[in-house]
Amino acid sequence: MKVYGIDFTSSPSSRKPITCLECTLVGSSLSVGTLLRWPNFEGYEAMLRQPGPWIAGMDFPFGQARRFIDTAGWPESWHGYVSHAASLGRVGFVDALNDYRVGRAVGDKEHRRETDKRAGSISPQKLYGVPVAKMFFEGAPRLIAAEVTVPGLQQGDPQRIAVEAYPGVLARDIIGRKSYKNDTKKKQTAALRNARLQILQGLSGGALKAAYGLEVAAPLHLAEDPSGDSLDALLCAVQAAWSWTQRASNYGAPEGSDALEGWIADPLPKK
Repeated sequence: MKVYGIDFTSSPSSRKPITCLECTLVGSSLSVGTLLRWPNFEGYEAMLRQPGPWIAGMDFPFGQARRFIDTAGWPESWHGYVSHAASLGRVGFVDALNDYRVGRAVGDKEHRRETDKRAGSISPQKLYGVPVAKMFFEGAPRLIAAEVTVPGLQQGDPQRIAVEAYPGVLARDIIGRKSYKNDTKKKQTAALRNARLQILQGLSGGALKAAYGLEVAAPLHLAEDPSGDSLDALLCAVQAAWSWTQRASNYGAPEGSDALEGWIADPLPKK
């Protein structure tokens, strides 16, 4: 089975491209293939339309929290509110999220999905710092346009499957909450490189086999990317491969997962 791991960005460029790692899953063994870098959305869009069979794990939030959708009065279906967000345009979408925050109590300005609470990920309304809201805006409508299958959210081409990945949750399983990457050159230290090597070594260990049912063969040179994008793409591929092994059980979606919000492909219950 062809497996893609995609480290996404809302503003791809030659300096910060979308990073895609092509992998192959045979049985329970995941092997690494070609590393691709796309400085614009065209490469990503072309990949989405490539004939299957394939499954891709993508590091951006596919959905928004039910509390936000209900309170904001957006359409009460995934396809409906993603299409609504796209219709606003990027500036209009940002304005809508900023307007929503006005006058709301501290702690009630941005909402997390149930899957975010389990995985320890931030609100998909977040516009600043790591702007995952903008990643949602750029990524989710393209999943609709490409008519891929998104388990639990969209029934599209059954040979082209996209699942939401979050590399941070897998990295924490291996090294805890230590940092392992930085986009700022002067902050790219030997300690971060060692943490990336530790993650790669952990991927071939018994703990991963027990939790994910996979064996991963990955070259150590993936640790040499100080931004961590190459390694994150691999972690996304691992989560996608695990999801494929769970395809008979709705690709590993948690029981009772909210069809409005979506879910992160990962086997462990996290808080």
